[in-house]
Amino acid sequence: MWFILFWGVVLIGLFAIGGFFMFRKFLKVLPKEDGKSTLDWEEHYVNESLHLWNDEAKSMLNELVTPVPELFRDVAKQKIAAKIGEIALEDDARTIEFDHIIEGYILATPKRDHKFLRKKLKDMEVDVQPYEHFFTMKREVEVEDYR
Repeated sequence: MWFILFWGVVLIGLFAIGGFFMFRKFLKVLPKEDGKSTLDWEEHYVNESLHLWNDEAKSMLNELVTPVPELFRDVAKQKIAAKIGEIALEDDARTIEFDHIIEGYILATPKRDHKFLRKKLKDMEVDVQPYEHFFTMKREVEVEDYR
């Protein structure tokens, strides 16, 4: 009897966790007021800035996402690349520069992961001081942020 009860609780817990992550993904696909979803905007910025990426910038992005578990690495890379592309397009840059990468990396990373982000930048011997204000910026996820 205890065995069945134990596995019942485990299965309900696993279904709840899986449902939570599926619901979060579902919310990202829902269209906003402008008719595009969060994922649509990410794809837009990646496609619009694709010609700005050089091999050095791509390798740096790959290096920056190494702390992310491999299962989630592609999703993280997409989100970070979209934010970097957005910043570069706003600056009318000719190529993706080091400052664009660091700024986009900080802004695309959730606050709860900033300690890992700082550790990774320290391991890469990047001085975080010039970018400190990006860590404290108030970020609201709204459509205006993606324009």
